[in-house]
Amino acid sequence: MSIQPGSSTAAETDQPEAVAPTTGEPTAAEVPAGSDHGPSGEAGTDDAAAGHETGADEVVATGGRPEFAPGALVLALLSIGWLAAMLWSTREAIHSTAAGVTAISLSAYALPGVITAALVTGATVALLATNRLGRATLRFLAAVGTGLLVGLVTAVAINLTYADNATTNTIAGTAAAAAIIGGAMAGARQARVVGAITLATLTAQIFVVLFSRARDPLSELFGAGETQQSVLDAAKWVSRTESLLAGLLAGLAAYLYLTWSRRRAERRDGAASPLRWPAYLVAGAGAGLLLLLTEVIIRIGGRGLLDLAAALSEADEVAQTALGTSRVDNGIWVLFVGALTTLIVFGRTLGPRPVDDDEDEPAA
Repeated sequence: MSIQPGSSTAAETDQPEAVAPTTGEPTAAEVPAGSDHGPSGEAGTDDAAAGHETGADEVVATGGRPEFAPGALVLALLSIGWLAAMLWSTREAIHSTAAGVTAISLSAYALPGVITAALVTGATVALLATNRLGRATLRFLAAVGTGLLVGLVTAVAINLTYADNATTNTIAGTAAAAAIIGGAMAGARQARVVGAITLATLTAQIFVVLFSRARDPLSELFGAGETQQSVLDAAKWVSRTESLLAGLLAGLAAYLYLTWSRRRAERRDGAASPLRWPAYLVAGAGAGLLLLLTEVIIRIGGRGLLDLAAALSEADEVAQTALGTSRVDNGIWVLFVGALTTLIVFGRTLGPRPVDDDEDEPAA
């Protein structure tokens, strides 16, 4: 075909088109749409680099070591003070002139508060002692050793300040066992969750003591009259109200601690490993779990004291049975209400899932 002057092909030459050298790799035009492989493997390299950067961020966030629990010193001091207060109040009740032969009953009644305080104190002190340790095995062994130390100190303090009898030995031994169990709990890798559980438990326990001042007015509000049945019904509703509010406060305390610890880790390290909803669930339910664990410890280690208190009279036997049932019900209520509260609050902080614009566009 001849090229005419002024035609559209006048600017074209008769030179053959340049052919790209064959390298055995597909060109951009030959790559199918949606393929992860680009020319010379560039896309695959980018994906690998992105994955490496993500993994590097996770390593920076966690450091490949157990988590750091902020505020461990404050938690330890608060729990030690709470344990000292529970031991002092129990001693005053036992040694009071009004106690008389009811010292065993009062000891059995005060035992759950002492055991819970020892359990939390063992966990918080062990958390403080092992917060800087990196190796998981070393951290767990140090946590158990710290819990053992706290238990020994607690047992010695009880034996030195209480009367030397079988009741005192039972309280001391059971409190020491609870402190060791609490220390072992602090050896977990999720230190922030352990810190949240201890704070939630302390919050619930302090609330229960403060709530005792409102029991009588609430009993009247719930219809406590002159009959025994009305008194029992009112006491049941007061107990449920107490458990509901304690679980609510425990769940909020656990959530606030986890949120605060994450923000502090971000300010300190520039990154923090995010906690998913199971961690919030365990933290919210932790206070109830510790209360149920306290009941297990009491029924194993303090079984002798409970049997002595129940053997005093038929009325004491009924009272001890009712108290045991009430403690179990309270632990279950705090567990479920705390877990539900934490999950609800955590769920409200989650935004909508981002949608990629490219996914909405139809393929060409």
